[in-house]
Amino acid sequence: MTVTNLSGIDPEAVTQPIPVLTQAPRWRDTFIALRAYNYRWYVIGQLFANIGGWMQRVAIDWLVLELTGNVALVGLTVTLQFAPSLLIGPWAGVISDRYNRHRTLILTQTTGTVFNGLLAVLVLTGTAQAWMVFLVATITGCSMAIDSPSRSAFVTEMVGSHRLRNAITLNATIFHLGGLLGPAISGLLIAVVGSGWSIAINSGTSAIAVLALALMRTHELGRSPRVQAAKGQIREALNYAIRKPTIFWPIVLMVFVATFGMNLPVLFTASANSTYHTGAGGYGLYSSLAAAGALAGALLTARRKRLRLRSIVIAVVIYGAVTALAGVAPFYVVFLGALMGIGISRIAFATAAESLTQLSTNLGIRGRIMSFYIMVNVGGQAAGGLIIGWIAQNLGAQTAFLVSGGVPLIAGLVVGVLLARRHQLTLQVNLRRPRHFVQIVKRPRMGSVL
Repeated sequence: MTVTNLSGIDPEAVTQPIPVLTQAPRWRDTFIALRAYNYRWYVIGQLFANIGGWMQRVAIDWLVLELTGNVALVGLTVTLQFAPSLLIGPWAGVISDRYNRHRTLILTQTTGTVFNGLLAVLVLTGTAQAWMVFLVATITGCSMAIDSPSRSAFVTEMVGSHRLRNAITLNATIFHLGGLLGPAISGLLIAVVGSGWSIAINSGTSAIAVLALALMRTHELGRSPRVQAAKGQIREALNYAIRKPTIFWPIVLMVFVATFGMNLPVLFTASANSTYHTGAGGYGLYSSLAAAGALAGALLTARRKRLRLRSIVIAVVIYGAVTALAGVAPFYVVFLGALMGIGISRIAFATAAESLTQLSTNLGIRGRIMSFYIMVNVGGQAAGGLIIGWIAQNLGAQTAFLVSGGVPLIAGLVVGVLLARRHQLTLQVNLRRPRHFVQIVKRPRMGSVL
């Protein structure tokens, strides 16, 4: 089946609320996506690949610093890895919609395995030079840019739409678990045997991910409609996203969260260095608390009954408020508690936003839509690092926390007001129902009995 034109689809055909589950899942269904054979292999591969990927992020930065002694060139290495997602992101989405995603992922993962393995050999033999690291970073960055939209859309082909949100939540859990273990393991290896072994291990874990993809039962994969070559496919996807509120507003909110709220390493470094003077130990503690909160948030959101646009807005508002609280915390223990809250609320927003975006998107255009989502995420973090870093350096860590939380908070409130006015919603306070103390309800019509 092919799809050549989706512009005639009613943008209101899939709008909020979208019932992902008809009833609240049982505790034994918290990991329901793992019942799919192919997704189990996918999780195994991603568990290894994420840990190895986090290990390499630390190792390759340290390697450039060792080779050049120039911190600016470390920043260039990061840019080379993520800039392709901005430059070729829309075309990567077209590739995702046009070609077999399973084969695309095997190709991109294999590319990363080969070139990271080559870099590891160069480092371990003492022949690596800075330009070689830059070249490998560019190649793997392009591979990652092509990989990301296909990987996001491929989840549906493994688990189906009814398990999609649970699968996205599990993916987030694996990502943050890798964020906990990878840097710690890499730091230990760099200190004991050097950065080359961290890069080599990443190549090995990437090979495990390729094997996991190869062992899937391809006949059990759901096949999305493939798009034929035609002009204007990126523009078509952009118009499609703008016309659907359940795609447009999550992406708009992601702009503010990614730019101002996804630069926690900068905030934690500044806090440990200048606010609380806790040094490297404090930085590790702050990162662990936020990651632990993210893990808890991922498990909690796996049991959410419905996906609503309003729940995403509320998550952004809570995230912004908790982040701002960390900036004005009167006591150190309040600051530490706020970090847990940051992890929980941010993962609640991220998983809900991605799930709603995917579930609101026709399968034939999903790769292109997710490429926009990923571009906003990556581009926002790249720009936000500079903005929040400058604020932390010149105005202090507490001001940086206030800006990091305040901007998403204001954005969430503004979007909430716009949606409320459009759908004629209002807040209702019910003192007799503590569990539903505050609810969002339809405004009563003029002349109706109150």
